[in-house]
Amino acid sequence: MRIRSLAVRGAVVAAVLAVTLPAGAAQAHDKGAVKATVTPSGAAPGATVEVSVSGCDGTTGTAGSGAFEGDAELTGRDGGKYALNGKARIRSGVTGTYDVTVTCDGHPHQGVGTVQVVRHEPAPVSPVRAGGGGTSQVTTAASEEADEAGPGTWHAVIGLILAGVAAVAVAFRSVRRRRSE
Repeated sequence: MRIRSLAVRGAVVAAVLAVTLPAGAAQAHDKGAVKATVTPSGAAPGATVEVSVSGCDGTTGTAGSGAFEGDAELTGRDGGKYALNGKARIRSGVTGTYDVTVTCDGHPHQGVGTVQVVRHEPAPVSPVRAGGGGTSQVTTAASEEADEAGPGTWHAVIGLILAGVAAVAVAFRSVRRRRSE
């Protein structure tokens, strides 16, 4: 019975060490100066961005992100003295901020940069000045977005004011009714 208990404890200690030692080694390596910069800072889906990475000792590497269609192949010279550079294309249908993971020197460096994907709206379309008395349909990106987004802050404020007025009216009516009885 005692041997079984020691075996179980030994297995637990081995499992904990197997999980924590590689993570500790990776964290110690990540404390280096590896940094990734994505240009432009706010890119639209489908755009190509430049990825520049400093702090890698080698002359090649990759940069990946959930926002990229594929990994950016990084190349540079004189390992460590100059930045590694590459290009990546932003996936369609994504928006928000994504972490960039760089693999160089044989190690992954997670969260060493970010890429922000923004949705660029088309420019508003103006009506054409043409005679004939007809009307022209004007479509703007803002009006389409407002239709999709639903009520805004002003709608909420007006709703709260109207609810407050209704509550006061009900309270006054209730007080008047009690007095008349």
